[in-house]
Amino acid sequence: MRDLRFEAVRPDGDDAVCSDWQYVHNLIIPTSPLSVDEIRARADRNRLNVSYHGDTLVGCSTVRPPMDDQATATVIVRVLPEHRRRGFGGQLYDEALTTAHEIGARVIETVVLASNEEGLRFAERHGYVEIDRYVLDGDTIPFVDLRLAEPAG
Repeated sequence: MRDLRFEAVRPDGDDAVCSDWQYVHNLIIPTSPLSVDEIRARADRNRLNVSYHGDTLVGCSTVRPPMDDQATATVIVRVLPEHRRRGFGGQLYDEALTTAHEIGARVIETVVLASNEEGLRFAERHGYVEIDRYVLDGDTIPFVDLRLAEPAG
């Protein structure tokens, strides 16, 4: 079932795609909303994608490229609540994981807002284990860092 269409967010790309990525991110991560300028800056260093089922916005993803000696990449998938439990998260995850491998990742991590219980369950079902929890300055809800238990690749 490959019925999602993926659009890349580019620093100087389509404003609608950037706005869609912003909408999903800010809905799923309300404690850390991002402006369009912040998203464009992230798109310069990370792989950001928006996913659509037909013309309907479903979710977005972020792949932070490996930056350390272990070749650790961070893969983050966000699915709008009304589109969950329909296989879209798995498709977004597969696409993001493939991207991470293509850019040299050997270790895969993710981060989930602790209040996103569905996101934590999704990560755990896909073999991730918690490695850290932290609260950003001014926040009260922790972020949970998780690592894929089996070596990537």
